[in-house]
Amino acid sequence: MFELLITLVERVGIIVTIAFVLTRLRFFRKMFYQDQLNRQQTLTAIMFFAFFGIIGTYTGLNVNTESLQFNRWATELMTEEAIANSRVIGIVIAGLLGGPKVGIWAGVIAGAHRFTLGGFTGIACGVATMIAGVISSLFYRKNKRIKLKTAFFVGAFAEAVQMLVIVALARPIEQAWALVNLIGLPMILANGIGSVLVLLVIKSVLKEEEKAGAVQAQKTLRIADQTLVYLRNGLHIEAADAVCRIIHKELNTSAVSITNKTEILAHIGLGHDHHQQENPIQTKITVDAIETGKIQMATAEAIHCTNADCPLEAVIIAPLKERGEIIGTLKFYFQSENDLTNVNMELISGLSSMISHQLEIGQAERVYQLAKEAEIKALQAQIHPHFLFNTLNTIVSLVRLHPVKARKMLISLSHFIRQNLSAATQKITTLEQELKQVQAYLSLYEERFKDKLTVKYVIDEEVLSEIIPPLTLQPIVENAVMHGFKDKDSDCILEVRIKKQQKGVYIGIKDNGKGIEKEVVNQIRRKPVDSKSGSGLALYNVNRRLNILFGEEALLQIETGQDEGTNIYFVLAHKEGEEQWVS
Repeated sequence: MFELLITLVERVGIIVTIAFVLTRLRFFRKMFYQDQLNRQQTLTAIMFFAFFGIIGTYTGLNVNTESLQFNRWATELMTEEAIANSRVIGIVIAGLLGGPKVGIWAGVIAGAHRFTLGGFTGIACGVATMIAGVISSLFYRKNKRIKLKTAFFVGAFAEAVQMLVIVALARPIEQAWALVNLIGLPMILANGIGSVLVLLVIKSVLKEEEKAGAVQAQKTLRIADQTLVYLRNGLHIEAADAVCRIIHKELNTSAVSITNKTEILAHIGLGHDHHQQENPIQTKITVDAIETGKIQMATAEAIHCTNADCPLEAVIIAPLKERGEIIGTLKFYFQSENDLTNVNMELISGLSSMISHQLEIGQAERVYQLAKEAEIKALQAQIHPHFLFNTLNTIVSLVRLHPVKARKMLISLSHFIRQNLSAATQKITTLEQELKQVQAYLSLYEERFKDKLTVKYVIDEEVLSEIIPPLTLQPIVENAVMHGFKDKDSDCILEVRIKKQQKGVYIGIKDNGKGIEKEVVNQIRRKPVDSKSGSGLALYNVNRRLNILFGEEALLQIETGQDEGTNIYFVLAHKEGEEQWVS
C-alpha cells in the first residue's frame, strides 16, 4: 500500500508539471483572471479540465483485481483490471474554480472517457467521476479564494466517494472489496495532495497576474502624474510629444506614437526617422481604430510602413476619446509579433483610457477657468473648490480599475460645470434643466459616498417645462449634503420632490440630517447668517430671487428641528394667461 501511495504521488507530479505548463498559456491566464466567464471561455474551461481528468486516467496504474498486482502504466484494460489514478484532481479543481457548469461538464466528459476504457470498474469509475464534478461544484464560492485545506478535503472526499461507488456497482463484490482495500487509502491521500498542488500552481499564475497588474497600476499612476500637466490644454503636438516621451521612458517600449484623426502628432522610439510629426496617417489599421473606436492589433503586413527597413513588426492601436468622441489614437509598436500579448493589450487599453480621461479632466478644468473668468454673480451658486478637488480625485482613482465609472463621473461633472457656466448668461431655465443639474451633482456624491447617501426622486414629468431662475435647486441640495449630513456617517437619505398641485407646482428638498436651529431658520430667509459651518448666503440668494421673480407666495418654507431633518420647499403658483418672464 505504501509503495502504491509513493507511485501515485509520483504520477501526481506529472499532472502538476503538465498543469504548470498549460497554465502558462495565454488563454488560461485570460480565462481565469476574469470575474465571469463568457460562453466560449466556459467551453474552453470545461475542455481544459476534462483534459486534465483524462490525463489523470492515462497516468494511472493498471491493477489486476484477481492477483492484486499492478503495472506501471495504464494501457489497455482487461475485464478483471482497474486503474489506480488521479483523474478526480482535474474535476475537483474545475468545480472549485469554475462552478457547476465547468465542474459537472468536465466530470461528464472525463467520466464518459473512463467508461469507454472498460475494465472491472469502468461503469463505477465513470459514474464516480461525474459525481466528483457535482461534489466539487457544491464548494464553489464566486469571487472568493479557495483555501488549500478545502481543496485537500474535496479531493480526498471525492475519491472516497469513488471507493463507495466501486463497492456499490462493481461485481463480484469480493473483488471490489479487495480492490478498495488495496487502492482506497493511497488514492484518497494522493488525490487530496494532488488537488492542493494543482491549486497552488493555479494560484501562482493568478498571483503573477495580480503582481503584473499592480506593477502596471504603479506605472500608470506615475505616468498619469507626469502627463496631466501636458494634457490640460488638450491634445496638440507639444503635449503628444511630451506624453510619448514619458510613456517610452517609463515602459521601455520599442516605440510610442500619438495621432489625431488625420496626422501623426508625435512618435518616440524606433522608426522615428520616418514616422515623423505632422505626417498624414497612412495605414488602414489606424483608420479602422478611429472609425470603430476599438483596439486594433496588426503585424508588419497590415502596418504597410513606407520604409522597407522599418524595424517595427507589430503594433497595438487604441483610440483616444474626449466626451465620447474619437479624437485620435495611442500606438505601441513592437519588434516582434510575440509581443502582441494580452498583458500589452490591457496595458495600452488602460493607458488610452487614462489619457482620454485626463483630456476630459483638462477640459473640465478649462471650463472651470472660464467660469472663474466670467465672474458668475454672487446670486448664483459657485462650484465649491473642495467639491471639485475631491470629485477629480475620485475620478483619478477610478480611471485604472473602473474606467466606465470614471467616465460616467466625468460626464456628470462636465454637465454640472457647463450648467453653472451657462447660468452666468441665462435669466431663466426650466425645471427639467434644473433637475438634470441636481442629478449630475448628486450622482457625483453618490459615487463618492456609495454606502452613505441614498437619493430619491419623486417627479411629475408634466411640470418639468415650468420656468425657474437658474441654479435654484442646486444650492438647496448642496446645503443638505454639506451641512445637513455633516455629522452623519451612514443612512443619509435625500428626497427631491417636484409635484403638481392644485395651487401650483410644489418643489421640495428633504433630508434626514441634523436639522437647522429655529433661530437660524428665522434669520436665513432675511439675511446671510454668521456661522462656523457657513453663511447661509446660498439659501438667502435663492429666497431673494424667488421673491423678486414670483412674489412672497414663492418664498422658501423650512420645516426642521434639531436632529429631525430638514424639508425646504417652495410653490410656484399658476398664473394663467400671464407671462412670468421676459428674457
